[in-house]
Amino acid sequence: MGQLNGSESRSGFVALAGRPNVGKSTLANAIVGARVAIVSDKPQTTRRAIRGVANGPGWQLVLVDLPGVQRPRDTLTARMQGRVEHELSDADGALLVVSAAASPAIGPGDRFIARRLCAGRPVTIAVNKIDLVSRASLVAALAGAAELLPGAEVFPISARTGEGVAELVEHLAALLPPGPPYFPAAQRSDQPAAVRIAELVREQALARTREEIPHALEVEVAELERPRDGLLIVRASVLVETESQKRILIGAGGRMIKAIGVAARRSVERELGERIHLELTVRVRRRWRADEGLLDRLGIG
Repeated sequence: MGQLNGSESRSGFVALAGRPNVGKSTLANAIVGARVAIVSDKPQTTRRAIRGVANGPGWQLVLVDLPGVQRPRDTLTARMQGRVEHELSDADGALLVVSAAASPAIGPGDRFIARRLCAGRPVTIAVNKIDLVSRASLVAALAGAAELLPGAEVFPISARTGEGVAELVEHLAALLPPGPPYFPAAQRSDQPAAVRIAELVREQALARTREEIPHALEVEVAELERPRDGLLIVRASVLVETESQKRILIGAGGRMIKAIGVAARRSVERELGERIHLELTVRVRRRWRADEGLLDRLGIG
């Protein structure tokens, strides 16, 4: 990745939109070349608009990974959708991600999102997960994607393997308007450390839970303490909405929360490059998804 300089540089924001679980976060990480967004097979994992920064020779692409478009059900999802609308209105371009592995590959949700993207900005379509389908299914998915927005460029890709991603990035960079970079070349995300750590903890909790718990679960970092160089103490709360959810997360003999903590500590250490001491507490916060003050603190919406 080259560094930007001079008056000929190009930079801009591209909003990454799509139905839940089409692989937007995996694609964002692949384009940026770093883990800026957590990945889970649970729908609606992304709750914040996460900006990932990719640099190339003469350009800087700020990719905004948006929450999956959905019908608001509570204050949390209403805020998420409000953030989607705001980021789309400010974006220089949009990247619509659809899944070749979905059934059907192109559905009503994709058409709904495509209609909202086509106003006043260039839109590119990425057909993701091509490594998971047959050639016949891929041809059908590409044809369906081309019908979503006639004239939009369509790229078959696999965010997981990287196939087709370089060609997609080259195309997006060519669409950027002239301008200086928005972020230093070494910066990969706009998320503060506390939010990044909370998301990495949540990622490990999501990987070990099912049914209603992933939607009712959030992580809040209460304190970051650095007693000496090379050691960061993290105290965080895993929030759920009921006592039964709390019991599941703690697990028999505390085994579940211990497993989450061990995996999360390793993940945070890899990302931050230093030793982490992680203290996790499971707390019941009834109806937290409707708590405006808590959502403000969590930086959602």
